[in-house]
Order: sequence, then C-alpha cells, then structure tokens
Amino acid sequence: MRSLMLTLLAFVFLQTTFVTKAQDPATPAFVKVPELCSGFRQLYIQKFPEGRALFEAWEAQHPEEPFGQVAIAASYLFEEFYRQGVLTSDFFLNEKKFLHGIEGEPDPERMEGFETAIQKARELAAERLAKDAKDPEALYALTLCAGMESDADMILKKHNLEALRRLKEANAHARALLAERPDAKDVYVALGSANYIVGSLSVGFRAMLWFGGIHGDKKLGMQQLQEAAEGGRYLEPVAKIMLALAARREKQRALAQKLLQQLTEEFPESPLYPAEYAKAMGRPIPASIHP
Repeated sequence: MRSLMLTLLAFVFLQTTFVTKAQDPATPAFVKVPELCSGFRQLYIQKFPEGRALFEAWEAQHPEEPFGQVAIAASYLFEEFYRQGVLTSDFFLNEKKFLHGIEGEPDPERMEGFETAIQKARELAAERLAKDAKDPEALYALTLCAGMESDADMILKKHNLEALRRLKEANAHARALLAERPDAKDVYVALGSANYIVGSLSVGFRAMLWFGGIHGDKKLGMQQLQEAAEGGRYLEPVAKIMLALAARREKQRALAQKLLQQLTEEFPESPLYPAEYAKAMGRPIPASIHP
C-alpha cells in the first residue's frame, strides 16, 4: 500500500511539473517580467532613455537572454519613430510619407544603437537555436528583430528591397514560433504592420511582390494588429496605436476613437495619445498637450 501511494505521489508530482513547465516557461518572452514591463511603460510615455536604462540593467543581469537586446533595440526604434512623427495621423494619413518613408535621414547615433542591439540579439538567438532548432525564445527574438529591421528599412532608411527581405524573414520565424506557441501575440505587431503597409501599395507593385513570395493584405494586417492589441505581453500599446492609425486611414472612426481613448486613459502622462484622440474626435488639440 505504501509503495502504491509513493508511486501515485510521484506520478502527480511529475504531471504537475510537466504542466507548469508547458504553461509557464521561465523565459521573458512568455512571462511578464516586472522590470521589462516598467521599461516598456517608459517607452509608451516617451521616456526613452529611462526605459532603455531599465532594459540595460535587466540585460546586464541576464546576458544570455536575447530579449534584453530586443528590448534595447525597440527603445531606439520607438524613439526615432517618435522624433520623426511616425506614430501619428500626420504621418499615416499622408500618402507620400506613409508609402515612401520619412523626409530626410534618421539620427545616425540612434540607428547605430538600434543596429548594435539587433546584432547582439541575433547572435544570442543563434546560440539558442544551435541547441534547439525550435527554441521559442530565439524564434521570438528573431521575429521581432526582423520585423523591426523591416520597419526601420522601409520607413526610416527607405531601403525597400532590404525591408521586404526582412519581412519574409520575420514571416518565416513567426510561422515557426506560432506553431509552437500560439500565445506569442506580440509577434503580430511585426506581421500586422508589414501586412498593412504592403497591402496599401498599388495593385501592380503588390503583384510584382507576390511573385517574389511577399504578400500584403490590409484586412489581415489589421486583424493581426488586433491580436497583439488584445493579447500582447509587452507590445499591446504599440499595436493599439498602429491599429488606431490604420483605422483612421480606413475611415473606421469608431475603432480609432476607442483605441485612442484607451491609450489616453492608460498613459495619462503622455501627450501623444490625447493629441491623436482629439484629432480622431475632430476636436482642436489643447495647447497643454501638444506632443
């Protein structure tokens, strides 16, 4: 009897351990890390150096994790997007800017920081994939790296061919990741934004890209952004602002207003969201909240 009880207890312990491991892997991409959440909040209220400092402190304690470098890269990219006015209706509703990128050149020091962090994240991800070709943390990092590089190439550097190559790479990594971890909703930010932008190009240009294996679909892009906006761990707010701006382009006023109101309430310290909410509502922007 005692032997039977010990066997049952051991079985229960093994089952509990397996379920816990499967549902709650100890990797920052799939478990909300308070320090990383705090860092991303700083980005969403446009305190980029403060957010970056939090990421760098966490990365110093976890040098083997690629997500630390991914977060650092995101801090540089989001900062440059903010300085260039990319995440605003002034950019999204201007066809020339939206389809051809910013005027002028991005800040070279900021882009150097972005590219250095991307390279380090890729190296760390490659080390993990060498041990396990399906490592979800590595695939997550590589998807976000390729997605951010595609956005930077297309919007900031205006290197469209390189941007499309990175888009294909992001899609490939995302498919592999989502097959293993369908809860990795943050990757839909990269997929959704790319699908929406490519889907906004002319029919003739999209046809040429189709033969190159690059597909764009505005409706699908907005659905993917919705996935991230509803279930992202770290990138939910950026998915919301991008979806809101896409909704404004598509004359979906109610959706845009709803998302911008949510962002305004969630981040009252930021001038960006109330300004965009006022524009979406057709109201003048109060001088006190000009971003």
